[in-house]
Amino acid sequence: MSERPQNDDPDPTDAFDDMVEAETQRDPDLAVIEAGSRTLRAQAGPPQGDGVPVRPADPEVDRALRAVEDELAGRWGETKLDPSVQRIEALLDILGSPQRAYPAIHITGTNGKTSTARMIEALLGAFDLRTGRYTSPHVQSVTERISLDGSPISAERFIETYRDIAPYIEMVDAQQEFRLSFFEVLTAMAYAAFADAPVDIAVVEVGMGGTWDATNVIDADVAVVTPISLDHTDRLGETPEQIAVEKSGIIKKDATVVLAQQPVDAASVMLKHAVEVDATVAREGMEFGVLSREVAVGGQMLTLRGLGGEYPEIFLPLYGAHQAHNAAVALAAVEAFFGIGSEHARSLDIDTIRSAFAAVASPGRMEVVRRSPTVVLDAAHNPAGARAAADGVTEAFGFSRLVGVVGASDDKDVKGLLEAFEPIFAEVVVTRNSSQRAMDPDELAAVAVEVFGSERVQVEPRLDDALEAAITLAEEEGEYSGAGVLVTGSVITVGEARLLLGRN
Repeated sequence: MSERPQNDDPDPTDAFDDMVEAETQRDPDLAVIEAGSRTLRAQAGPPQGDGVPVRPADPEVDRALRAVEDELAGRWGETKLDPSVQRIEALLDILGSPQRAYPAIHITGTNGKTSTARMIEALLGAFDLRTGRYTSPHVQSVTERISLDGSPISAERFIETYRDIAPYIEMVDAQQEFRLSFFEVLTAMAYAAFADAPVDIAVVEVGMGGTWDATNVIDADVAVVTPISLDHTDRLGETPEQIAVEKSGIIKKDATVVLAQQPVDAASVMLKHAVEVDATVAREGMEFGVLSREVAVGGQMLTLRGLGGEYPEIFLPLYGAHQAHNAAVALAAVEAFFGIGSEHARSLDIDTIRSAFAAVASPGRMEVVRRSPTVVLDAAHNPAGARAAADGVTEAFGFSRLVGVVGASDDKDVKGLLEAFEPIFAEVVVTRNSSQRAMDPDELAAVAVEVFGSERVQVEPRLDDALEAAITLAEEEGEYSGAGVLVTGSVITVGEARLLLGRN
C-alpha cells in the first residue's frame, strides 16, 4: 500500500494479524470490544478531535483496561439477546436508580442514531449543559461508548466505574436465570457514570429495538425516532410496521416525540402509540425540517426549520443529505427539551446553534481518512444506509472512478447492501474484518459476482490486503484522475480500516 504512515508505531499489518488471531475463539459479536482497541497506538493526551480514544499510555492502566474488557467479553454479546429488562432493572435498583438522577433524550431508529446523538450532545453542550452520551457500537475502543462533556470517558474512569459496580453485578448474576449481558453491564456503567459526574442531561441511544432494550429503563422527556428501515429482522420484525411497534416502546407518557421522516406504516404506528400515552409529536416535514442545503467545502450549508423558527447559514462538516436530516432532527430534539414549540414561542440563539453544528464530528460516517487517492470510511451495514452513503459520496466527491472495499456481517442483507453500491463502484474488493460474525470472503464474493459480474470483483481475505488492492486500483488512473476508495459494510470493518490507515 502506498504512503503508509511513517512513524515508530507498530506495523499495521502486524496489528491486523493480532486482531485475527485473537478473535478466532471469541463470541461472535465481542470482537468489537477489542479488535480496534487492542491495536490502538499508545498516545498520551485527549482524543484527537474526533472523539475516538486511544489506548492508555500508562502500561498499568492499559493492563487494567484489558482486564475489564476481558471480563465484559465473557458475557453474552450484543447479538445474543433475551427480550427482557428484568436484569438491568434489578441491577439499577441495587445501585439506587442512577438513571433517574437526570433528564434524558432517548434515541431509536434504524440508521443515523449515533450521528444524531452526537449532534444533540454538541447542541446541548453549546448551551452550557453538562452532557452524558451513550452510543453503540463503538468504532475503535469500548470506552468511546460512554462520553462526558463531548469526550469519551478516560480509561481510568471506565475502569473505576466498572469496579464500583462489579460487586452488585455479581449479586444480580447470582439471582437471575441468565447473567447480565455485555450490553446490560455497559448500560449500567453509563447510567452510573452520568449520575456520578453528575450530568445535566443524558443522550442515550438504544442498542436494538426499544421496548425491551436495556437502555429503556429511563423515562426520557424527549424520544427521538430516526428513519426506520429493515434491519435485525429476525429480532424486530420483517416489516417497517412491525419494527416500529418495538421501537415505539421508548415513547413515554407525556413525553415529546421527535419523528424523522418514516415509511407511512411505521409513522402510523408511532403516532398511534403517541396518542395512547399522551405524548406530543413533532414530525419532520411538518413541524420541522430541512429548508435548503448546498454542498460546501468540507460539508454542507443548511437552512433548518426548527420548532421555534428558521435557522439559516448553518455549516455542517458532514456529508450527505441524510446528515442534513439528522441535523434537523437533532435541532428539534434540543428545542423540545428546552420547551420550545410548546411552552415557549421562541427560537434558540442562532450563533450558538451555528458554532455547535460546525464542531460536530461523526467518526466512521462519510469520514475522509486519506488523500491522494481519497479514502472515505462509512459504516453503512444495511441497504438503507448504503443508499444514503452512495448518494452522499456521489454528491460530495464526484469521483471519476470509485473502488469499494466491503466487509460485511453474515446476518445482514448483503445483497441489498451491494446492490445499493453497484451504480457507483467501478470495482469492489470484498474482504472480512476480525469478527467471527464477518461473512466469509468467498461467500461474500459469490453474492458480489451476482451483483457486479465477475470482472468487477476482487477477493482479498485480509483487510489490510484489501485496502492495499483498492488503493492500487484507484492509483492506476493516475495522480490527477479523481479516483477514490470507499470502505464500508460494517462498523467493525470501518474501525479496523481506520487503524490500518493510521487514523489515531
